[in-house]
Amino acid sequence: MGARREVVSAVTERYRSAKRAEKGRILDELCATTGWHRKHAVRALRRRETVGPGEVETTRKRRRRYSATIKDALTALWEASDRVCGKRLKVMIPTLLPALEQHGRLQLGQSDRDRVLAISAATIDRLLVDVKIAASGGRRRRAGFYSAIRREVPIRTFNDWNSPVPGFCEVDMVAHGGTSVAGSFIQTLTMVDVATGWTECLPLLTREGSLVVEAINRAQSLFPWLLRGVDFDNDSAFMNDVVVPWCREQKLEVTRSRAYKKNDQAFVEQKNGAVVRRLMGYGRFDGVETARMMGRLYAAARLYVNFFQPSFKLKEKRREGAKVIKRYHLPSTPYERALAHPKVTAAVKKRLRDEYRSLDPVGLLAEIRATQEELGNRVDRRAGQTRGLQPSHTSILPATAATFAKTLGKTAMVGEPRATHRRTRRPYKTRVRMPSKLDPHIAAIETWLAEQPQLTALAIVGRLREKSPEEFGKRQHSIVQRLLRAIRRRAAERLVAQGPLDEATTAAPLPGVVDGSGYVGPDPPTAPLVEQVGKAMWHDRLIDIGSSSAMAPSG
Repeated sequence: MGARREVVSAVTERYRSAKRAEKGRILDELCATTGWHRKHAVRALRRRETVGPGEVETTRKRRRRYSATIKDALTALWEASDRVCGKRLKVMIPTLLPALEQHGRLQLGQSDRDRVLAISAATIDRLLVDVKIAASGGRRRRAGFYSAIRREVPIRTFNDWNSPVPGFCEVDMVAHGGTSVAGSFIQTLTMVDVATGWTECLPLLTREGSLVVEAINRAQSLFPWLLRGVDFDNDSAFMNDVVVPWCREQKLEVTRSRAYKKNDQAFVEQKNGAVVRRLMGYGRFDGVETARMMGRLYAAARLYVNFFQPSFKLKEKRREGAKVIKRYHLPSTPYERALAHPKVTAAVKKRLRDEYRSLDPVGLLAEIRATQEELGNRVDRRAGQTRGLQPSHTSILPATAATFAKTLGKTAMVGEPRATHRRTRRPYKTRVRMPSKLDPHIAAIETWLAEQPQLTALAIVGRLREKSPEEFGKRQHSIVQRLLRAIRRRAAERLVAQGPLDEATTAAPLPGVVDGSGYVGPDPPTAPLVEQVGKAMWHDRLIDIGSSSAMAPSG
């Protein structure tokens, strides 16, 4: 940097006294020597002042237009406006300033007042930047590092595709972190062709832009056709200065979805669930060996899914009032859609047909199940805890595709065939009932209920508080509720178990029953039939409730 200053000092005087053509030659020489841009060199030569021998070179400083008085006035106006932004404060100043002056809150000279009224919104924000930092406790809100790159990537919504040709893909990531995002874990990069539904999945050890570039480059060799465009979400793993420039160098059209609008990437989001999660489940996977196994799994799954698994595709959607009506094409595989698409070349179609004839779907499924079996022993479902790999189940899959084919249809009742989805059964822990403070009072509660079956938990708590004020209060309301629920449930079970009521109970209807025949007698009783019969049963002591079984759940 010192050498550049010396060069600039040497040519400054000659540049100022030179003619126009000579100034151009001096600028060319200076740019070639220092590597500066031409406009930067012009500014450097203009701001240098000639100094005498042995003196330090100084630069001309721009005269400040707004003094500390104006900054203080802006601070007072900003506080009076409830700390709004500069653009809103600019509009409020013509109204707010006279109000503050009228009530003696602010006094400015005429020149300072004119400057405050003429100040721009950008200058307001610039002058108040340190005030805002101090007001927020020393924390400065910074714009995201990738916001500039994100702003220059155009947005594409779900309705903007308009039947593209094969080669335009939606790209997304699926995290295999289990129940936690702490630490490092494997991610799956999913790429789905919008026109055909062709899906490619690749495992990534970490979320880095360089690995995303390598994965997209690898996917380019896996797709039957050339990639034409990629549609990302707003993830920083995509919106950075590595992925976006590389895609543009490869002549790929780069677009992105709207923030917090997952339906803009409906094609890839559907495959995240139907392909990735169906294969891998929701466990935690990490490590190089696990990523290598996932690569084996995806290598077999891509052929099985793209050539043999049909899927639906939306044909049209219309709204009728509050109802949205959707029509779909007949289910077809990505392979069939590629053969039917007029933009796919004949050479690509021939290569796809040859590959299709050589594939065995049962053999591919056997490879998928075998790899899932190995991954099932590596899954860590309790994320954030380091522990050794422990087999979560015993393998039941045969070793070869031929023996696997013999088991098809015979193991349907075993359970989930994907080892990555299985869960080991935890042994049931027998719970021992702890003593309750209600145990000594159950007999009294039964007596109260025999006399008044409609008693509520609050009424019983009140009576218990009168007997033992040091033990019972409003906090015991919930345990009394559970006790009453258990008692009344057992009473109902006993009532149902006894069968039909006797003739004395059922011979004559209760007085006041409304049968729609024009009855105009007294109002029917408010207590239902079960409560009335239950009250009689309380009196007859037909229900025996022990101290330990009253709180236990039935069944």
